[in-house]
Amino acid sequence: MNKASTNYEEGLLADLRDPEEAAAYLNAALEEGSQELFLLALRDVANARGITQLARETSLNRENLYRMLSEKGNPQLFSLTALLDVLGLRLAIESKRAA
Repeated sequence: MNKASTNYEEGLLADLRDPEEAAAYLNAALEEGSQELFLLALRDVANARGITQLARETSLNRENLYRMLSEKGNPQLFSLTALLDVLGLRLAIESKRAA
């Protein structure tokens, strides 16, 4: 990994520690309409906080978190909401008309 990409990744992870930045990042990923992209974005947010720390705070197994946040992950609603809660985020549904 070159220095520019390392600096970019470090900057991104620092930004994603802020729940407002994390919410905007995840919403942008959701707008793309790809589950894989959303889960990768959620993994970035989780990595910003530290997977081991999140595993402790959510009472979810660390290996299960990695699997859940992989491209092929398929998280249970309970696991997703537990993770989002610890990240200071919540899942919300809105009408298409409101968008």
